Amino acid sequence: MTIQSVGVIGAGQMGNGIAHVFALAGYDVVLTDISREALDKAVALIDRNMERQVSRGKITTEVKKTAMARIGSTMKLSDLGQCDLVIEAATERETVKQAIFEDLLPHLKPTTILTSNTSSISITRLASRTDRPERFMGFHFMNPVPVMQLVELIRGIVTDQETWDTMHDVVDRLGKTAASAEDFPAFIVNRILMPMINEAVYTLYEGVGNVKSIDMALKLGANHPMGPLELADFIGLDTCLAIMNVLHEGLADTKYRPCPLLVKYVEAGWLGRKTGRGFYDYRGEAPVPTR
Repeated sequence: MTIQSVGVIGAGQMGNGIAHVFALAGYDVVLTDISREALDKAVALIDRNMERQVSRGKITTEVKKTAMARIGSTMKLSDLGQCDLVIEAATERETVKQAIFEDLLPHLKPTTILTSNTSSISITRLASRTDRPERFMGFHFMNPVPVMQLVELIRGIVTDQETWDTMHDVVDRLGKTAASAEDFPAFIVNRILMPMINEAVYTLYEGVGNVKSIDMALKLGANHPMGPLELADFIGLDTCLAIMNVLHEGLADTKYRPCPLLVKYVEAGWLGRKTGRGFYDYRGEAPVPTR
């Protein structure tokens, strides 16, 4: 299978990064979202991020200009119908993803490969709701997409070898590294990362340490580049909670029970950097711990 054109569904944090790396790798990209404002912001952000790469000598002005010209945007899912590959990068809610695929399917050509950037939801289950489960797989990028080198490739039970090989070749062309993951809740990275973050929230909840001391302990004591609570804010506390719920429900083990404090922060709308408050308050000149 030859991939030339790529449709990206969702113009948020992950979607704009995915569009960015595909355009730089020479693919024609169509970015779609239900909001024209979100699409315009995404394209503007991609432009700024590529300009940063130019200023650092990572790419040339000409490369940036050519890449930006490869990116189109639309509010119509049907405009993705002729793409060779579609990457769904919408909200981490299974009902939302299923509805998107249901609306998209009538417009697709038979050879289009469908993928989801889900960080935790069953690929086999998502694929079963489409007309091409053999051409469906998980394609999980890390955030921020232009910087992080890993892509998790998740094969559903029905995914065929040709689809797998094609997507592995795509990862190579992007200049990234593929990690093969089986289709179990949260795959590899989040199966390990999210319980660590959840345990850090429990450590805060139980008063073992405050936000600053917990993050400092992991940065200096385990040589992590970012503390677990700072990282949770960066990912989005709603996303962290959604993944913990998938782990808890999918594996039926109490060790994956989301910390009540994480639930409370999400209920308060304190979702991290994207809302201005999470375990840190980002509304001033420097982040300030909220506990």
